[in-house]
Amino acid sequence: MTAKTWAYEDFAEGTSLDLGTKLVSAAEIIEFAQEFDAQPMHLDEEAGKASILGGLAASGWHTCAMFMRMLCDAFLLDSTSQGAPGVDYVKWKKPVLAGDTLSGNTTVLARRVSRSKPQIGLVTMRSELFNQRGESVFEFENTCMFLTREAIA
Repeated sequence: MTAKTWAYEDFAEGTSLDLGTKLVSAAEIIEFAQEFDAQPMHLDEEAGKASILGGLAASGWHTCAMFMRMLCDAFLLDSTSQGAPGVDYVKWKKPVLAGDTLSGNTTVLARRVSRSKPQIGLVTMRSELFNQRGESVFEFENTCMFLTREAIA
């Protein structure tokens, strides 16, 4: 494995990491929906306006995918990440509409070394995305697995 900036030891409890920003386009909402969630409010502006969402809205699963890209770009691709055993919760709090600009952060809640695999550290993180008005649109919590510095030495 090549040298990575982020290993288990770098994720201290309370650390907050900025996820940058992401402009959400109508074209990408429609493209994702055509492939994965072809409900009318994700495919058509008028159908979106007629729904409780109030406009062409990203699927919740699209929001998860955008979050994952933001997480990768912020630090995950430059880490010793070994994936995750699952998701504790995901919450779509407000619609993500075409033209929204998402920003977000991830905060380390807890960490521990695996008892069965001591070369792996488990880091529990809570993430949140906001729209350009500062409204929380997405919450996500899970535990990620990272190699320790000793394991990559």
